[in-house]
Amino acid sequence: MVAQETGLPSEKDKHIIGLRTAITILKGWKARRSQIQKILRISRYALDQVTAGNAPPKLDGEQLMRISIVLNIHAAMRTLFENPANVYGFMARPNDNAFFDGRAPLDVIAQGSMQDLVETYRRIESLLNSTW
Repeated sequence: MVAQETGLPSEKDKHIIGLRTAITILKGWKARRSQIQKILRISRYALDQVTAGNAPPKLDGEQLMRISIVLNIHAAMRTLFENPANVYGFMARPNDNAFFDGRAPLDVIAQGSMQDLVETYRRIESLLNSTW
C-alpha cells in the first residue's frame, strides 16, 4: 500500500516487470516458447498470461533468481558488444568453449538446469574481465 501512495511500483509489480523484460530478452535471443518456459521455470499458462499483458501467478524465489540471471546476462552482452546483432545473436551461436562444447549458450540454458544457467552467466561475465 505504501508503494501506491509514493507512486513507486510494488514488489509484485517489479516482479512482473522483470518477468516481462526477461521474456522480451529471451525472444530477442530467438528462444522458442518451450525454451523460455524451461529457462524461467514457468508454466505455459504463466507465459500466456504475461504475453497477453496480464499478471502471472505468484513467482517463487528460484523463478526470480532465473529472471535476474537472464537480465544480468543481457546486461553483460550490452557491455561486451556495441552491435545489437551480437548482443542478441551471441546466445544462439555455437560456442567452442569447453563448457559449451560446440553448443549455443541458449541451448545450454534451455535444458532448465539452474547450475547451467549460473555457469553460463559466469562464463559470459568472465568475458568482461578477459579471463575466458
